[in-house]
Amino acid sequence: MIPKKIAFKTLGCRLNLYETDALASTFSRRGYEIVDPGEQPDVFVVNTCTVTNQGDQKSRQEINRMLKKEERPVVVVTGCMIDNYKKDLSRFAEADYLVDNKHKTSLLEIVDAHFKGETIDPGQLKPDVFSFEPAQKTFHTRSLIKIQDGCDNFCTYCIVPKVRGRAVSRPVEDIIENIRQVIDYGYKEIVLTGVNIGRYEYGETDFESLIEKILEIPGDFRVRISSIEPEGFGEKLFDLFAHPKLMPHLHLCLQSGSDKILMKMRRLYNISTFRKTIESIRNRYQHFNLTTDIIVGFPGETDEDFQQSVRLAEELNFSHIHTFKYSVRTGTRAARMEDQITEKIKNERSKVIREISLRNKTAFMQSLIGKPQQILVEKINAKGMARGYGELYVPLEVDAKGLKTNEFYPVIPATFKKGNNPVLKAEVR
Repeated sequence: MIPKKIAFKTLGCRLNLYETDALASTFSRRGYEIVDPGEQPDVFVVNTCTVTNQGDQKSRQEINRMLKKEERPVVVVTGCMIDNYKKDLSRFAEADYLVDNKHKTSLLEIVDAHFKGETIDPGQLKPDVFSFEPAQKTFHTRSLIKIQDGCDNFCTYCIVPKVRGRAVSRPVEDIIENIRQVIDYGYKEIVLTGVNIGRYEYGETDFESLIEKILEIPGDFRVRISSIEPEGFGEKLFDLFAHPKLMPHLHLCLQSGSDKILMKMRRLYNISTFRKTIESIRNRYQHFNLTTDIIVGFPGETDEDFQQSVRLAEELNFSHIHTFKYSVRTGTRAARMEDQITEKIKNERSKVIREISLRNKTAFMQSLIGKPQQILVEKINAKGMARGYGELYVPLEVDAKGLKTNEFYPVIPATFKKGNNPVLKAEVR
């Protein structure tokens, strides 16, 4: 029997990436062939994002592109757009199945039933956000591990609590077992992900205690922490970075350099506490990579508010700043605020922050020349160059002769390749 072909398209965050990886691995185990969307699949799954208008637009483009095919596949739309527009799903009328986040783990059951001539209503299935199988084969070298879902912060601009629900933490033993299994599959880098992972709490285990338990797992692997809010954890977390398995990089979400704007956003910290967090880390570790998010053009953001963000971005020397233009999300408090900023000003401010980010990144990467790193090779290109990341989550490139993917190698960065996507060229020690 010829196996059915299934393709996936993922938009948005690492949590979506984790869930797609797990789903693809599950379908592969059940005999489906995982293919590229351009290879005429029998099933096409779009894991959507709705955090911004741009996320909505990209998700719709992917859905429509597949629906317009002459021999179109079974189209399954899942993810946050379904939760966001559940009161009006008419925009997805031509899709075959609409599956919200709480039923995403049931995609195999839904698709299998379809090819048996049966129809399953996803809403009638048991909701579960944590029963994804450990991913044996993924679209990445790193293995993403979901530890938490949902959020209780209710920032005024954010739609995540609406589409992901209230905060819930995954059982500790499930996480530990998931990690043990992917290590057995051969993965050497684990990335912990969720919506608000710093608020992880299951029984008596908080986020720092969970990290401690993970670091105790035997094996040759390293651990990364994905995007995290700058609250909900303490000094204990910083101490844990002394462990050789925990990589010295944090993506701390700043969002604005203005206390006034942070209050309007309903963020749970101020600039003083954020600055102290950065200083505490840098006082402990000579080499540590700090990256962040900044939103520009939030309602009521004056030129002075924006300049405060500019000054803080330069002062704190983030090696990368993920820059967002504020996007109106219906149903959030910020959407009803006065003094909405024009798109022209948002574009101008975004450009300024992106230029600072590139300058900071260039300076940080140049400072690493001559300092030993350990690359995990992710891919080898046609030119015989191996690419991957060192401990500091900085891209490295090295001559691939004698090297293999998914292996660690000690290297020394020797030269710096400039551009919008700079990279350190290294030599194997």
